[in-house]
Amino acid sequence: MLPQELIRKKRDGDVLDAEEIAFFVKGLADGSVTEGQVSALAMAVFFKGLTVDERVSLTLAMRDSGDVLDWSDVEAPVLDKHSTGGVGDNVSLMLAPALAACGAAVPMISGRGLGHTGGTLDKFDSIPGYQTQPDNVLFKKVVKEVGCAVIGQTGNLAPADKRFYAIRDVTATVESIDLITASILSKKLAAGLQGLVLDVKWGTGAFMASLEEARALAESLVLVANGAGLKTTALLTDMNEPLASAAGNAVEMQNAVDFLKGTAVDNRLWDVTVAQGGELLASGGIAATADAGADMMREAFDSGKAAEKFAQMVHALGGPADFMEKTELYLAKAPVVAPIYPEHDGVVTGVDARAVGVAVVALGGGRRAAADIIDPSVGLTDLAGVGNTVDADAPLAIVHAKSEEDAEAAAVAVRNAYAVGAAIDVVDHPSVVDRIAP
Repeated sequence: MLPQELIRKKRDGDVLDAEEIAFFVKGLADGSVTEGQVSALAMAVFFKGLTVDERVSLTLAMRDSGDVLDWSDVEAPVLDKHSTGGVGDNVSLMLAPALAACGAAVPMISGRGLGHTGGTLDKFDSIPGYQTQPDNVLFKKVVKEVGCAVIGQTGNLAPADKRFYAIRDVTATVESIDLITASILSKKLAAGLQGLVLDVKWGTGAFMASLEEARALAESLVLVANGAGLKTTALLTDMNEPLASAAGNAVEMQNAVDFLKGTAVDNRLWDVTVAQGGELLASGGIAATADAGADMMREAFDSGKAAEKFAQMVHALGGPADFMEKTELYLAKAPVVAPIYPEHDGVVTGVDARAVGVAVVALGGGRRAAADIIDPSVGLTDLAGVGNTVDADAPLAIVHAKSEEDAEAAAVAVRNAYAVGAAIDVVDHPSVVDRIAP
């Protein structure tokens, strides 16, 4: 079998069989297929597309290019989620412990920030001592004993995808829904899951700007995941404003702790977290329906059991035993904290959530280059939501910065990101727009 013949076949719009795709993926993993050949196939797929069977075959082949985690010694259903990325999206921080409190096992393998979106691992790095890259022995031990562990990708999960994505990133083929589908799901299947919920976002702060684009991706992901044997549903969620009222790393961690304690809960964040948990508890057979699962999630939060699981997980992975009690002592604080007031009084009628995310990156809360070191202390809090009144007493946000100059630059960016007008101009979007099921 020759790589160039497979490229030619796909270039001409023909269908590749499972054996041909497995051959190409093996070459991806062992390096026998050149970078030029990989980029040529990616471009052919970009223009000609893949059938559902081809997407399933590519997903499974990339899953099998490395380790596949085995949870056969865990009695609870093994569940996880994936978000396509957003601003102020710290759902994972509350979702994992709440699911564990409901009886699920949650080996949550998360990522770092990408572009203007925040990364779950960067948020956990703000906790002193917390190990985001434990070895597999500790990872499995924490999942078995606590019920959840939020960590980064282990060394050899779907290595073919890692190379494929790096080449796609520099050859203008990232946007292919077929390849995005296989990339996301190969890693989730390698994690050995039994149930998955996908949070596919749309709007100003999402990678999918339109609801139609998000729906197309969600339908592809659900179709392929279930075709590959993983019970999966997707929720389409609104990212036309930050999900939480905080954007940054330590500030989103504090926001999550406040949520878990019940001292301050953002309504949109609550709705999305409870909905995702309900879907997963139903997929895992812990709840009869997603609605019943949502009720279980509310009880896990209201009873404090989710907060207890979070504290146990943090300590088991090297963080402070009293983190939940003394959160503010452990999280880094920025030296400059200042309100950002609007240029004129009114009601928030819209937010460019991407611009808010970019402002956090500019403060040092994200990466301009892969090697950049993140400042966990910087970010934005008290972000006004659509429909909120803003004036000389009610700011658009509070900036946390390392210098006055940075704070002033962030203030300009945030003011430019917000549209302030009259209440009559407010367009309200539900947090969860739709549900995609197999």
